[in-house]
Amino acid sequence: MEMLSNKWVATVASMWIQCSSGVYTFSVYSSVLKSSQGYDQSTLETVAVFRDIGSSAGVLSGLLYTAVTHNSNYSGYFRGPWLVHLAGAIQGFFGYFLMWATVVGLIERPRLPVMCLFMLLSSHSITFFNTANIVSGVQNFPQFSGTIVGIMKGCSGISGAILIQLYDTFYKGEPSTFLLMLAILPTFIQLVLMLLVKIYKTNTGDDKKHLNSFSAVVLIIAGYLMIIIILENIFSLPLWAHIFTFILLLLLLASPLGIAIQAQKDDSKRFLGTFSFESNPSMENPKSMGSSSETLLAKDLAYHELPSGEDQVNAALDEKILFDEEGMNLLQAMCTVNFWLFFIAMVCGMGSTQAVINNLSQIGQSLNYTSVEVNNLVSLWNIWNCLGRVGVGYLSDYLLHTRGWARPLFIAITLATTMIGHLVIASGFPGMLYVGSILMGICDGSQWSLMPTITSDIFGVRHMGTIFNTIAIACPIGSYIFSVRVIGYIYDMEAGGEDHSCFSTRCFMLSFFIMASLAFLGFLFAIALFQRTKRFYMLRRLKHSLK
Repeated sequence: MEMLSNKWVATVASMWIQCSSGVYTFSVYSSVLKSSQGYDQSTLETVAVFRDIGSSAGVLSGLLYTAVTHNSNYSGYFRGPWLVHLAGAIQGFFGYFLMWATVVGLIERPRLPVMCLFMLLSSHSITFFNTANIVSGVQNFPQFSGTIVGIMKGCSGISGAILIQLYDTFYKGEPSTFLLMLAILPTFIQLVLMLLVKIYKTNTGDDKKHLNSFSAVVLIIAGYLMIIIILENIFSLPLWAHIFTFILLLLLLASPLGIAIQAQKDDSKRFLGTFSFESNPSMENPKSMGSSSETLLAKDLAYHELPSGEDQVNAALDEKILFDEEGMNLLQAMCTVNFWLFFIAMVCGMGSTQAVINNLSQIGQSLNYTSVEVNNLVSLWNIWNCLGRVGVGYLSDYLLHTRGWARPLFIAITLATTMIGHLVIASGFPGMLYVGSILMGICDGSQWSLMPTITSDIFGVRHMGTIFNTIAIACPIGSYIFSVRVIGYIYDMEAGGEDHSCFSTRCFMLSFFIMASLAFLGFLFAIALFQRTKRFYMLRRLKHSLK
């Protein structure tokens, strides 16, 4: 059991749980939900809104995580992230199982509010997965928070595509069975692995190398899924081919365990080497040598020139500034300007990209894309989303530690790119929907990766789960504004005929111009946050170099 008690195994367990969470799968079972319950499109959209609310409003999961990991009133066995996983597993099972039971007629057709409650329960479970895995990862790898968050968010981003591969291999054409699969499989995986997800206060020199290997595996899996999705839409693959490709997928998913084993071996060798060095009596006192070198390093870095033009800053004062915000709780964070600059930027960014993915099918139809092309767009959105999550997580860590770039600058860059994506789609030129969706898929993933990382940077790790889940509420707020009040309203104005359909660039052009303008507004808020935190991130870089 000792071999399983380390941060590398905890990371692999978290990755596997994230890969089974099944986000972005509503389109698979929405049709059977609509037909079995006799819903019209607007009623189905109402149910979908509760899915968005549940998957984004994770304040309760953050509060529970803080209580069971930092509260001294919880002791012994009833402490740790596993309790957060357990709460999420229970919600996910009952939410999806009750939806499946209503679809197959096992229980009487419920009223709409009850069905919305089922959907809320099932999607709300995802926030418990995310909180337990992401916050534990950040605490296990505090120097590389961007990379570990990117890995976890990347695994979550491709989870839908992974489960759809399983569904297509064994149950294709049975969407009600997919609901039962969502109730059983993620719950089973979480219950088996949840005790392995723990917090380990250790740091080693090769953390970055092994984390990069995890990132590479996630990107390889995403690339493999993209190839499979394209092949499935071009060719009609036989059952044996589906089984073969799924077995290869399982092998790729198992590969992080090999990285974890090697990482633990490297850590053990390093520990033994250090132990033998310290126990050798012929050597000088290493303690005094280490102390002397640290003193020299501290003196060397005692004063630094900051790019903001300020004069020299004492390193001891820097340390004090950095640790003042370590324990900031939700109410304290909400009383700061930085919180609201960040929140509004996320409403403009996450809200507009979520509105695009929610309406991608209708946008494609209005521009005369075929159903196969639209399905390709939706599937590939997940892959580009994963690339944004993993890539920007790694890049933000690298440029912070080597160049001192503040992470809010990346939020500003993604919002500027989102604005360009909106304008590209608004142009209506052939193929531009592919280009725009690639840009916004990457930007959407980048924002989901950066948001928890910046939260831990600025407001501290102690209450990170509560704070970043509160900021995540910006997504459903923005999605409602852009989807219902902008896209839906303008589309209905332009639509004609009995079926209220619209087929031309004018159906969505004005909506995309409005969203581009608001993305630019979010860019300005992100730039303001960057200017306010630029000095803070420089001090953080100095702290990292001192270590």
